[in-house]
Amino acid sequence: MLLQLAISTTTTKTSTNTSTATTHHDNISKAKTKTTLYPDFQLLNVKQALTETKTRPIKPSQYQELFKTNPNDSESGGKQKLKLVHRDKVSFSNKLHNHSHVFHARMHRDVKRVASLIHRLSSGSAAKYEVEDFGSDVVSGMNQGSGEYFVRIGLGSPPRSQYMVIDSGSDIVWVQCKPCTQCYHQTDPLFDPADSASFMGVSCSSAVCDRVENAGCNSGRCRYEVSYGDGSYTKGTLALETLTFGRTVVRNVAIGCGHSNRGMFVGAAGLLGLGGGSMSFMGQLSGQTGNAFSYCLVSRGTNTNGFLEFGSEAMPVGAAWIPLVRNPRAPSFYYIRLLGLGVGDTRVPVSEDVFQLNELGSGGVVMDTGTAVTRFPTVAYEAFRNAFIEQTQNLPRASGVSIFDTCYNLFGFLSVRVPTVSFYFSGGPILTIPANNFLIPVDDAGTFCFAFAPSPSGLSILGNIQQEGIQISVDEANEFVGFGPNIC
Repeated sequence: MLLQLAISTTTTKTSTNTSTATTHHDNISKAKTKTTLYPDFQLLNVKQALTETKTRPIKPSQYQELFKTNPNDSESGGKQKLKLVHRDKVSFSNKLHNHSHVFHARMHRDVKRVASLIHRLSSGSAAKYEVEDFGSDVVSGMNQGSGEYFVRIGLGSPPRSQYMVIDSGSDIVWVQCKPCTQCYHQTDPLFDPADSASFMGVSCSSAVCDRVENAGCNSGRCRYEVSYGDGSYTKGTLALETLTFGRTVVRNVAIGCGHSNRGMFVGAAGLLGLGGGSMSFMGQLSGQTGNAFSYCLVSRGTNTNGFLEFGSEAMPVGAAWIPLVRNPRAPSFYYIRLLGLGVGDTRVPVSEDVFQLNELGSGGVVMDTGTAVTRFPTVAYEAFRNAFIEQTQNLPRASGVSIFDTCYNLFGFLSVRVPTVSFYFSGGPILTIPANNFLIPVDDAGTFCFAFAPSPSGLSILGNIQQEGIQISVDEANEFVGFGPNIC
């Protein structure tokens, strides 16, 4: 089985004056033989990538336009489709949009996100955090400012629209609530439980409260807290509330009503957890959605939207499926079995054991929408990077930038030839990554970097930059993850 993306190209001259290059992404397809069918190179459209760095984000007043529902695609064949927008597409400040500034801010968030994940998943750690007043300990993949993709949903009855961050590594749904003793800035008015006819507080004796580890109790109400090593947190009361997705209404969803919140996601009202735990949105609705969802993350500089769909009917026909790996120590996360890496027509000489999840729950490969840059253990990353450098000796090098140590000066180029980058998965699928998913601009002056980084632990993380443009489906019920067949 072969997954092909961005493999059809025409010859080009990397001239500063003219270019005859055209590139496009072929649909993901299955190979009928074991022969490697993808070419060993593809073209990176440098001019287009740099043009996209100059795209200014829209203002919050225009943000709602991004999420206007189209009756024709809001709900089709029992599938609920929601629009996804990258956070860089929206400006929540009056500062001049500068791609270098946005890039460094994103990498700063990403380093914190990865540190948080590694702390949670490290051997011997049960992801315990200190709590200030009631000893609650809810596991979440969220980290300060790490929210990358936004969705708009209705909260309460009548529904009040709120921007929420999606997080595939989080086990809770929460929103900032009145009265708020400490809240960060959000675009919409704070949610007021008093204005919702469906809001119902959860008692300490409730079975729902029992699902929150070490839940606290205050005046008979169940309390929750999500706290992190960097000082960010959300805490408040647990409640049952109605959520509205387009024309679909979902009642009695357990949410955190945060009365004290720090850091988090400026602009968004809260977080929609899509992890594998029982308190996540997916965990609570397993019977209604078949424990399945599908999403497509679009590139940061484009004018299109991604999507998020729930339900077993959202599972696409023609996808290439790989086994979903379970880690009892970290049920929130979706692990996949990566066997190796490829550059050009060469498989990188790295042992498959480097990517395996061991019996103690360490290592393995996690798919995470909240992490931007894919990380591999140092030994794998260095072999991968060296293979890429070996096949790009014709490109002018540049100094490293931020977390990237392999960069190129592509100023003046219209397009360049780069080797194909591939992931080899358990069961046979090979995913070839589009060029703009692994060689990205870090400023608007022509500096491009190899968008991977070493992991300080044995954990590998498949980040959202490498996931962009590829339809990804999670079928928890049958324990599979699918790639394709659609692109976006």
